[in-house]
Amino acid sequence: MASESVRGAWFPPGSSRKVEAAISKAGDGDLIIVAGEAVLARAAPAEIEFSARVGSIPRRLSFPDGSLFETADNDGVDALAGAAVRAAGAVHQLERFRPRLFVFAALVVGLCFLIYRFAVPALVEVAVAITPPVVPQLMSQGALASLDETLLAKSELPEARQASIREGFSALAALTPRGQGGYALHFRKGGSIGPNAFALPDGSIILTDELVALAPGQDAVLGVLAHEIGHVEREHSLRQLYRAAGIAALIMLIGGDIGAGAEDILVQGSALAGLSYSRGQEAEADRSSVELMLRAGKDPEAIVGFLEIMRDKLERGSGTDFLSTHPATQQRIEAVKAYAEELAKK
Repeated sequence: MASESVRGAWFPPGSSRKVEAAISKAGDGDLIIVAGEAVLARAAPAEIEFSARVGSIPRRLSFPDGSLFETADNDGVDALAGAAVRAAGAVHQLERFRPRLFVFAALVVGLCFLIYRFAVPALVEVAVAITPPVVPQLMSQGALASLDETLLAKSELPEARQASIREGFSALAALTPRGQGGYALHFRKGGSIGPNAFALPDGSIILTDELVALAPGQDAVLGVLAHEIGHVEREHSLRQLYRAAGIAALIMLIGGDIGAGAEDILVQGSALAGLSYSRGQEAEADRSSVELMLRAGKDPEAIVGFLEIMRDKLERGSGTDFLSTHPATQQRIEAVKAYAEELAKK
């Protein structure tokens, strides 16, 4: 005698013709498919291929003769087949056993953290090491063009003032391993980014009119430029770009569409202008400023006066400017002074 039947559709071997039918278990344990009085297919459960149970997706039972039975009654199929579908239902059991999902989610989060903490920094160093010179040049050209179209405007600084700063900058650049030819100074009106100075990977340095106006004197401006030269010498900009692109790729690897986001970070000037250096990188650039200004015979603490002005500006609740990418903390100011005093004693 047959057990309770499960309704569904039967498809003959090699045909897409659907026949409304029912499947049930016969007295000898075989599963039989019946339409009316006709037996359409018959086989032992072990001979039937059961599709895995996943949510409410219809189940498919493939018979040895090539015919196929499909039904949405997953519970009915499990009751009829018993042990024969336990292995096939592993995905469904995993789905139903929600604590395991939390374990998998935790593993995914842990893996992403390990990639962020160890793999991304390592890959950044590899990328920097193998980057040919033409790549930073192309990045910087595209970034400067993008900045000029979106954030920056033509400088309104008097030509004589620009010439004076450029002369001092060239003298500083001549004392670096890259030499004067390794750097290019660009004057721009800052607009929404206000008092700012930042370096592009190829040695181009952008200096805004607002920063020049805010600086207490020529040496303070040169101290800032020496700081930016330090970022270039240590390839901080390139490292931060690769790091940002790597993090973006990691995020979009989870969410999809890796290419566009990473490309935007590498070529968009707004991304370059918004990148913040790490505390360690800022400290390295500050020390470079002190060393370079000292070699040039200028005040090694020149950048301190500007940092103090920016610190006070921050305390008054200023908007976005140099502070957003170069935080002027009291600890940083004291570190610059201490390093300048240390070098002066040598």
